[in-house]
Amino acid sequence: MVDNLIWLRGQLVRQSTAFVNLLSPTAQFGLNVFEGIRCYWNEENGELYAFRLKDHLNRLMLSSRLLRLPSPYIPKQLESFMKDVVQANDFQTDIAVRMTLFGDGQGTWHTCESVSLFIAPMAKQRTNLDKLPALKACISSWERINDNSLPPRAKVGANYINGRYAHLQARYDGYDLPVFLGQDGKVAEGAGACLFMLRNGQLVTPPVNSSVLESITRNTIIVLAKDAGMTVVERSIDRTELYLSDEVFLCGSAAEISPIVSVDGYELGNGQPGNTTISLLKSYLAITSGENPAYSEWRTVVHRRT
Repeated sequence: MVDNLIWLRGQLVRQSTAFVNLLSPTAQFGLNVFEGIRCYWNEENGELYAFRLKDHLNRLMLSSRLLRLPSPYIPKQLESFMKDVVQANDFQTDIAVRMTLFGDGQGTWHTCESVSLFIAPMAKQRTNLDKLPALKACISSWERINDNSLPPRAKVGANYINGRYAHLQARYDGYDLPVFLGQDGKVAEGAGACLFMLRNGQLVTPPVNSSVLESITRNTIIVLAKDAGMTVVERSIDRTELYLSDEVFLCGSAAEISPIVSVDGYELGNGQPGNTTISLLKSYLAITSGENPAYSEWRTVVHRRT
């Protein structure tokens, strides 16, 4: 195990010495809200950029509010804590940072206090453009959680068990990953990533009220695509539209942009990652890493080479 320094309850401690009570609500019931924040190293500038950090911190506050798990901290403090722990590790590579507010102590599933925080950075390389995945997806028999059961717009640890059911089923059935349908029978998202489809020259994605996370990466791609002159449509998608589409990809902070080359055995395009998907991925990585200086407001320097 890589023994990085992490931020826990106001202190920098080694990952190997960081402990949470086994009877805590987070350990027993997944009572936590979190953000996965990607940071990209720019070797030429000697700087590490957190991508859309303020948006991630604001979404964490919204998740905290919706779950009634009160945050002891405000975004400005969280940003400072994150910089402290990233700099303490002296990361000079791409990383992912898990920032989690969690039910601590020995409460139960309906506990509102006490609430603690950990911030755990770890090395995580960006997608290798020379070795793109060519993922095979299936439509899951498991239904996506919805706003009247477990609201997907709150980024809650327990919500991801829904994705676990679908993901493991897909793997056992010989696919790489699942695509969820919502309660209405329309396409929702993947297990932990939003979905885009290219069909008839339009980039289409389900709207945010289709049992999907209000994804920061999804919003980024919409902006980049529109600025590149593409037509972007937010609307409901039928499952059979995926079978007839030219390209499909998933997106998220962890997934970045992940090309799907078939759905339920229906090959898309030529069975390889599509040109639009690759173009958007290249643009996305250039912007997140600062290789393209545009959209500078999306990048926050969290560490510099000394």
